[in-house]
Amino acid sequence: MKAIIEVSRKGSVFNAVREQIAAAKRGHATDYRLSFESARTLFAEVTPARLDLLNTLHAMGPVSIYALAKTSGRNYSNVHADIGRLIDLGLVERASDEAVFVPFEAIEIRMALAHAA
Repeated sequence: MKAIIEVSRKGSVFNAVREQIAAAKRGHATDYRLSFESARTLFAEVTPARLDLLNTLHAMGPVSIYALAKTSGRNYSNVHADIGRLIDLGLVERASDEAVFVPFEAIEIRMALAHAA
C-alpha cells in the first residue's frame, strides 16, 4: 500500500473518498490519500525535514522516537513534534509498544502545475 499526497481543488477530496469506498466494496486494497488545497499548505505540513524522517523511519522499521532522533542526528523534541504531526496526518503510526513506523511502501506527491500556486 502507498500514500498519495496531492494538491487538489477544494471539494475534490470527496470524489477521491467515493472512489476509495467503491474500491473497498469490490475488495481491492486502497491507497491512503491525503489532499491539500495548495502546494504552500502541503509543504508547510510535509516539510523536507519530515520527509527525511519518513525515509529514515521506513528504513529503520518500528523504532522509538529517541532512536529515530539519534539516528537522524536531530534534537529529540523536534523529532517528537514532527512525528506527532505525521501521526496526525496519517503518514506514521504508533505500535502498541509505543514504537513508531511508516505503514506504507511508498509515498507519492502529486501536484498539477495549475495548482502549484
